Amino acid sequence: MLRISNLKASIDSKPILNGLDLEVGTGEIHAIMGPNGSGKSTLSHILAGREDYRIDSGEIIFDGKSLFDLSVEERAHAGLFLAMQYPVELPGVNNMVFLRAALNAQLLARGEQEISAADFIKTVRDAAAQVDLDQSFLKRNVNHGFSGGEKKRNEILQMVLFQPRLAILDETDSGLDIDALKTVANGINSVRGPERSIILVTHYQRLLDYIEPDFVHVLAGGRIVRSGDKMLAHELEQKGYGWLEQEAAA
Repeated sequence: MLRISNLKASIDSKPILNGLDLEVGTGEIHAIMGPNGSGKSTLSHILAGREDYRIDSGEIIFDGKSLFDLSVEERAHAGLFLAMQYPVELPGVNNMVFLRAALNAQLLARGEQEISAADFIKTVRDAAAQVDLDQSFLKRNVNHGFSGGEKKRNEILQMVLFQPRLAILDETDSGLDIDALKTVANGINSVRGPERSIILVTHYQRLLDYIEPDFVHVLAGGRIVRSGDKMLAHELEQKGYGWLEQEAAA
């Protein structure tokens, strides 16, 4: 589904990604871990189409097409979804109106019919219950006045609604208490399936106690320096990242 080859990227002339290679197959969950400043969020933003970053070399192929040829909207229509580390507040924009407009835009882009108001209300209420988000939040402005955990659940609500082909979750577990972490993990597991792939960006092994990844990768120095299974995450929990950062610098 996704192939990243020799990706080098920078921002304000500062190199961040340094020859990153990654392949994600259909139906797979890949966890990407690494120290602060290693390029994890940069990778997420580049996949989503953020324009601040300069692509110096390499390619990203998604479902057989170059992502560099697609706008942010076209990437979303193609089934790429980003749950942000710091979800944005949108004062004055009703959450339910926003969610329906976004879902209908994707349906129309795929040549499907828009969802009716009545069908959407039932669908979004079911999705909110799935991620343990009180339905009163559907009537509020997008993320405005939400706690950190509520914002993260609202992001997962979007993923449940949109059913993306590839979901990139940028430190969705940051700032969550144990109950919120379990709820978010349950939402992620609920959309797991053979037709959908997920990239989990995280600092900590604890999220992987609730979501079983197919692969765990360590990003250091702007490239992936080690890949393995869930046991690699446990090893990082015990040893930290220093030993791999030294390998990356060598």
